[in-house]
Amino acid sequence: MNDGYDAGYGDGGPYELVGYDEYGRPVYRQTDGRQTQQQYDPYGQQGGQTQQGYGYDPYATGGHQQPAYDPYGNGGGYGYDPYATGGHQQSAHDPYGQGAHPDGTGQQPRVTEQTAYIPEQHGHAPERTAHIPRQAGPADDARGDDGSAPEYRTEQFAFVEEPDDGSEDVIDWLKFTENRTERREEARRRARSRIVALTVVLALVVASGVGYLWYAGKLPGLSASDADTGTTTAAGAQKRDVLVVHLHDTENGGTSTALLVDNATTEQGTTVLLPNSLALTAEDGTTTTLAKSVEDDGSEGTRTALDTVLGTDIEGTWRLDTPFLLTLVDLVGNIEVDTDADVPDPNAKKGEAPLVRKGKGQTLSGKMAVAYATHRGPGEAQDAQLERFGQVLHGVLRKMTSDPDAATVTVQTLGQIIEPPLTDADLGAFLARLSDLAKGGDHRTRLLPVEEDGTLTAEASDSVVKDVLGGTAKSPDRDAAVTVSVRNATGDKDDTEKARVVLLNGGFTFLEGGTAGSAEATSEVVYADPEEKENAAEVAKTLGLPADAVTKGEISGNARVAVVLGQDYDPGS
Repeated sequence: MNDGYDAGYGDGGPYELVGYDEYGRPVYRQTDGRQTQQQYDPYGQQGGQTQQGYGYDPYATGGHQQPAYDPYGNGGGYGYDPYATGGHQQSAHDPYGQGAHPDGTGQQPRVTEQTAYIPEQHGHAPERTAHIPRQAGPADDARGDDGSAPEYRTEQFAFVEEPDDGSEDVIDWLKFTENRTERREEARRRARSRIVALTVVLALVVASGVGYLWYAGKLPGLSASDADTGTTTAAGAQKRDVLVVHLHDTENGGTSTALLVDNATTEQGTTVLLPNSLALTAEDGTTTTLAKSVEDDGSEGTRTALDTVLGTDIEGTWRLDTPFLLTLVDLVGNIEVDTDADVPDPNAKKGEAPLVRKGKGQTLSGKMAVAYATHRGPGEAQDAQLERFGQVLHGVLRKMTSDPDAATVTVQTLGQIIEPPLTDADLGAFLARLSDLAKGGDHRTRLLPVEEDGTLTAEASDSVVKDVLGGTAKSPDRDAAVTVSVRNATGDKDDTEKARVVLLNGGFTFLEGGTAGSAEATSEVVYADPEEKENAAEVAKTLGLPADAVTKGEISGNARVAVVLGQDYDPGS
C-alpha cells in the first residue's frame, strides 16, 4: 500500500504519524505547524550527494550522524514530518515536486509511488491479516542503539485467522447429505426385509397347502404311501365306500344305473352315472351291455361285471323301483331341481299343462320326481335321461337327514327289500354321510363317457375311473367280437331289443344306433372295410335278412358293421 505524505492532505494543516491500525496501515494526526522539521529524503540523497541533513532513511544509506526515526514525533530535535509543513530549518518532503530543486529552481523531481517497506517481512507472507497493537510508549523504545530504523520483532505481531463464513454451511450440507443417504439406505434395508419376510410367509403357505393336499391324497400321481411302496397312487390309496343303485321303471320298462361314492379320505361324495351301452363281460365270457346285464344277470352278476371293467370294489346293490323313489321323495319333503325340459303328465289329457315345468329351482313331489327322472324326449340319447336321474338323486341326498339312525328309519319306512349283503342300517348310514356332504357342497355328479361300442375312453380312464373310483379301466377286447350298430326304422321300437338279443346270442357286440324318424321299407347291412364283408354277410344271416341286403358304404362311429332295420325285418324268422 502506498501512502502519500502531502502537507495539503485533507482540509487541515500538517499531519504526523502516530502508529498503525490493526491492518498495518499508518495512522496520522494533525499538528499545529509550529514544530521545526527537517526535509525528508527517502533515499537520503540530493543531486547525487550523500545527504547530511536530518531525515528518515529507511534503508540506512544516509550519513553516519543521521538522527533516529521517531514514529510518534515526540523525540527531540529532528522529527519526521510526512507532509513537510514544519519549521523553516528543516526541508519538507514534497512528494509532488513542489519543494526546492537542486538546480535552484525550487522544483523537486516527482517521486514515483512505491510500496511501503515493512521491516522483518521477507518474501510473500501467508494470506492472513497482521494485527499490530497500538504503541503508546515513546518512539525511542523501538529505535536501535545506533539510531537506526526501528526493528519489529515477530512476537509484536498477532495473526488472526480470517473466519470462513461458509464453513458452517458446508458442514451443515454434509450432515444433511449424510443423513439423507442414511435414510435412503435404511428405507432400502426395510424394504428388503419386508420382501424377504413376505417371501418366507408365502413359501410357508404354499408348503402347507401342498402338504395338506399330499396328505389328503388330492395330488394326482402322488400318494401318502409312496414313501413305503413307491407303487400305490394317491387315488388308489384313498378309502372309498361304493354302492350301485339301479332305478327300475316299472311302468315303461328299462333301467338306469349309477354308482354312489363316499370318499372318506378327501371327504368328497360323487354320483357316477353309467350309460346302458357300457360294454361288460357276461358270466359266460361273452360281451354284453350294462342294460342287458341288469336284465339277464341280475344284481350279483352285474356288480361283478362292473368291478371287472372299472377295477372297483362295490360293496352292495340298491334296487330302487320307481314306486319306492316316489315314496322316498315324499318322505324327505319334496326336492328342488333345475329342470331342463317340460315333462307331460302321462295320465293327463291332450293340451293340459305339463306335470313338470322347465326352469330353475323347481319343487318336485314324488310323482313329479319319478316322471322327470325317467323322462326321455323324442330323439334324445339315453345320456339325457340318465343325467335327469342324477339330478333327482342329488336332490334327495340334500333333503335326506344327516343322522344315521334317522336315515335308517327312512329306509325302513320305504318297505322295500334290501338285497344282501347290504342291510337297512348300512344303507341308512351310507345315505346319511352322502347327505352331509351334499349339504356342505361337497357332492358332485359325473357322467362316465364311453365310446359308441361301449368301451371306455381315455378321458373316462383318467378323470372318472382313476380319480373318482380309484380303479383301472378294463374294457372287453374289441376284437373279441364284431361290433354291430343297429338303427331301428321299422316303426316298432321293440324291434331294437329283439335284434340286440339275437345279435348277442350270435356272438356279436350290440351297439344301439337310435330310432329313425320315419319307417323304411327294406333293411340294409353296411360295411366299410372290405375285410368286413364276410362279417356283414354273417350279421344279415343272423338277423334273417336276405343276402342282397349287404352293401358297401360309410359307417359312423366305431362299429364294424351297421344295420338299418326296415319293415321287411321279421324278428321271428
